[in-house]
Amino acid sequence: MTLLSIRDLTVHHGRLRAVDGLSLDMEKGEVLAVIGANGAGKSTLLRALAGLNPPTSGSIHFKGRDITRFPVYRRVPEGIALVPEGRRLFRSLTVEENLLTGAYRRRPGPWTVARVYELFPWMADRRRQNAAQLSGGEQQSVAIGRALLSNPDLLLIDELSLGLAPVIVRRIYQVLPDIVAGGTTALIVEQDVSQALRVADRVHCLLEGRSVLHGRPQDLTSEQVEHAYFGIGAAPAETAGKGRN
Repeated sequence: MTLLSIRDLTVHHGRLRAVDGLSLDMEKGEVLAVIGANGAGKSTLLRALAGLNPPTSGSIHFKGRDITRFPVYRRVPEGIALVPEGRRLFRSLTVEENLLTGAYRRRPGPWTVARVYELFPWMADRRRQNAAQLSGGEQQSVAIGRALLSNPDLLLIDELSLGLAPVIVRRIYQVLPDIVAGGTTALIVEQDVSQALRVADRVHCLLEGRSVLHGRPQDLTSEQVEHAYFGIGAAPAETAGKGRN
């Protein structure tokens, strides 16, 4: 079942064309990783899906419905939740209070505060601790839990590993299969290419807002990924992974 379908999407930041004619599909229950260097358009893509950056042209269909022009406040009830770059927790609130902000427009589904505590066991004992006292990895876990409490069909995670130690990144990624098993599809923006290739069912590599390489990780060579990431021989690389957006 196609959950998300993006066609010829273009998004501007002022005069900058941050996303340039991008098309991709996501199936329900898969993990899609979007990789690329700084400025490739990855975060802009996620912000457009969350309704924060209105597209200049193109379309976004979610569960068969055109949501291209839906405002931000309609995206969460539709089943889209964003874990923003930098976590963006309320530093004056406790762990549990931050989690509960995600339930403000909660949809029916399996995710509750208790379920999030099962996913991240350390949170239960520290639920009354102020969020400002958490480490970067702990804050990222709370941000993910907050998004899950809306019971999304599609979870968008922007720069999951940014600023985190590799061991912390691995721990966070270890919970991803449990999230997907609960019925949530995941789209992850990631600069850590090796980590993205390990966890994703499919990968898109962006360069200057365009998808220059896509496919299943096992079908892509390290040379193809490296060339696409850095824009080396971009034209030949665009042919790799063809057959499925």
